[in-house]
Amino acid sequence: MKLVDAEQMRAVDSRAIDEKKIPSLELMENAGRGIFDYIGEAVLPQLENARIAVVCGRGNNGGDGFVVGRYLIEAGYDADFFLTENDDRLSNDCRVNYDKIVKAGKKVAVIRKDPDLPDLADYDLIIDALFGTGFSGAPRGITSSVIERINEADTVVVAVDAPSGLDVSTGQYEGEVVHADYTASLALPKPGQFVSPGRELCGTVTVIPIGIPDEVVSSFDIKTNLITGELVSFLLPTPTPDGHKGDFGKVFVLAGSPGLTGAAALAGNAAARTGSGLVTVGVPSSLNSILESKLTEVMTVPLPDLKKRSALSLRARGDIRRLMAERDAVAIGPGIGRHHETIELMRRLITDLECPAVIDADGLFALSGEDSPLLTEHGPLVLTPHPGEFERLTGQMPDANPINNFGVAAEYAKKFNSVIILKGSPTIVASPEGDVFLNPSGNWGMASGGSGDVLTGIIVSLLGQQLSPLEAAICGIFIHGLAGDLAVCDINPRSLIASDLIDYLSPAFNALEDGWE
Repeated sequence: MKLVDAEQMRAVDSRAIDEKKIPSLELMENAGRGIFDYIGEAVLPQLENARIAVVCGRGNNGGDGFVVGRYLIEAGYDADFFLTENDDRLSNDCRVNYDKIVKAGKKVAVIRKDPDLPDLADYDLIIDALFGTGFSGAPRGITSSVIERINEADTVVVAVDAPSGLDVSTGQYEGEVVHADYTASLALPKPGQFVSPGRELCGTVTVIPIGIPDEVVSSFDIKTNLITGELVSFLLPTPTPDGHKGDFGKVFVLAGSPGLTGAAALAGNAAARTGSGLVTVGVPSSLNSILESKLTEVMTVPLPDLKKRSALSLRARGDIRRLMAERDAVAIGPGIGRHHETIELMRRLITDLECPAVIDADGLFALSGEDSPLLTEHGPLVLTPHPGEFERLTGQMPDANPINNFGVAAEYAKKFNSVIILKGSPTIVASPEGDVFLNPSGNWGMASGGSGDVLTGIIVSLLGQQLSPLEAAICGIFIHGLAGDLAVCDINPRSLIASDLIDYLSPAFNALEDGWE
């Protein structure tokens, strides 16, 4: 699903109205009816005999609110209306729907000064329709006070398009901002709804179709996308009922060094749990007995190492090349260490690769520098850097706001001719063709050692099941985050550890395969 900022959303709206001749009032009507249907399914069943406050501004967001309110009163709900402007200053479409409320016999209370402020704590549900997608800056005057009252009410809040005061292009805010429980994003999702603090302010985000034709959206060269459960469900390979283990992907994980055998085990087990038919972990020979005790379903292969360091040596290259030639996909890097001979081995292996591969952790360290093998011919790769690793690879430290990293991630994906997963909150994926995908799944409990090794195992498994590097990256990060989200339903996020994510891969697949909603 395309992910649009405020400027892009305005352009899409304008083209639908000007070129497709869809009346703006029709789009507003569709928006209000869609929001009404949504809250009728997701919110109102939890609120018995709900008293509802619909708080509107003077622009089209306020008009959307009046449409929602009209459907509420027609359905028999007890709804009161509040407006932060005199009725002679409303936008044209807002005025039309304001008049419909008045003709229905409902009073609209105008809030112009502090004595007019309502006690919103008396309501069970507040519809926030003050500001929408086009807002930036800080709320001023009485509107700022209204937002304070909404937040003080400590009741359920549904935001129309965006919590008032939030810049949906950046996820940031100045001054007062509504804290919503639900946000009904009109037509398309916006990036600021999925990065902090916008993500927390929006609550549950649901996209409401408003009747803009798909061809209008596709007529714009929009490179940013939101990963959805529907997309991942569609991309996941369908196993053949009569298949055997050789049909479900044979993958090889090159990993492990002293003190970091857990990384190799996590990646191997995650690959097995993601559906690979055969998983083999290649480790330094002197560590093989440790991995054999950690792994049951996953095979291990002892490889030539530097005995005193238990680090993979250049002598292992021939054995590894033969193993890679027999596999459908390869992962290189989890806990593999940074001995200079191991680093040189990994650099040479990149040029040996013929099957798809995911490179993580110390594998990325080995590929850093001006003479990186990433700048030469190589097979299809997925790179999984966190911000520090990305800076080492590129010389450029990512911005703290992931939205500002869309362009730089795409730039280096093209430069390295590789899919890049830039880990963060949220994680983004960039393709060599310039497309960027934002992942909405996951939570702060996943910020613990080993979580990235699990992700590597998931991705190599999907590569081995014949997904393209971009498809494997998109599906891998969403499934990884979904497993974390399901885990914290049972485990306090403070206590979440990487191996828990492997345990919740099966429930994650159940959710995707049972029909994503």
